[in-house]
Amino acid sequence: MDAILDIVRNTIFAREEGLMSKATAREVMKGGSTNEDVCQTLSHSSVAEFNVPSTSIHRIEADGVRVFYRTAGDATAPVVLLLHGFPASSFIFRELIPRLANQYRVIAPDLPGFGFTEVPEERRYEYSFAGLAKTVEAFTDALRIDRYALYVFDYGAPTGFRLAMAHPERVTALISQNGNSYEEGLGDAWAPIRKYWAFPTAENREVLRQNILTLEATRWQYTHGVSDPESVPPETYTLDAALLDRSGNKEIQLDLFLDYASNVRLYPKFQEYFRKSKPPLLAIWGKNDLFFIPAGAEAFRKDLPDAEVQFLDTGHFAIETHVVEIAAAMKAFLAANGVS
Repeated sequence: MDAILDIVRNTIFAREEGLMSKATAREVMKGGSTNEDVCQTLSHSSVAEFNVPSTSIHRIEADGVRVFYRTAGDATAPVVLLLHGFPASSFIFRELIPRLANQYRVIAPDLPGFGFTEVPEERRYEYSFAGLAKTVEAFTDALRIDRYALYVFDYGAPTGFRLAMAHPERVTALISQNGNSYEEGLGDAWAPIRKYWAFPTAENREVLRQNILTLEATRWQYTHGVSDPESVPPETYTLDAALLDRSGNKEIQLDLFLDYASNVRLYPKFQEYFRKSKPPLLAIWGKNDLFFIPAGAEAFRKDLPDAEVQFLDTGHFAIETHVVEIAAAMKAFLAANGVS
């Protein structure tokens, strides 16, 4: 049993700081303590190591939708709201949530059309970014959340920035992880989707279905730009692809591809919000992303001169390869801006 616990401990904490304090290690190594003292010290250390906030899953009715979400942390702590992107779900935050939850109440919903959020057929839901933002707003109201730091990734950015524009007083800080708000941040990988915006024909829709909504394309989105593609857990893209294959879901995704043009038209409004409300902003970016390129991160400084911009040597799904670095950067950024 002890051997098994050692394996589990090493697996969970190998990438964390402080497996054992340096003081404890010195005490053990110098041999100056009694066995009982050492055992007590190690016991206390082990308790501290395993004192990781647990993440729970819930569902709540909001905007006529049964929203699935993950959460952890003290209910009275400052809130960090995590919004995922395409084609993912709150599952991508599975390692980030516990790394933040010792200081924050962390909440991560699945957007309608993604993950395990359920939309009744009779709801006749509008799968648009305005619709997603309306549901997230209703979700925060249902949970009685009126102040939060907002982490946005990919689709989470235009969804979250709509929410921020509607309620600027609620936003304590913004963290954008490859979440774009500038024309210069759109890479060449958008070319087939841009063509669909310009010519929304059945033929162009089918091109996107065959070339983007597949397991191979989903795997590529996760692994492109990653130094070691085998380091990306296969359950990530496999789960996403399985959920994309649900009846009717690909039509939802194609509708959202088309509606993404509405976000680009709103970019000037997002930028106006940045200038007017001046939220603290951290842009932490996988620099090898072909969809949202580094220029999009740098562009935040045009409207928020004090924005903090960091680049990571990875791809679009930076959180899958650099969650430790992202969590550390978030904690330092939030603390520096009084969100603690």
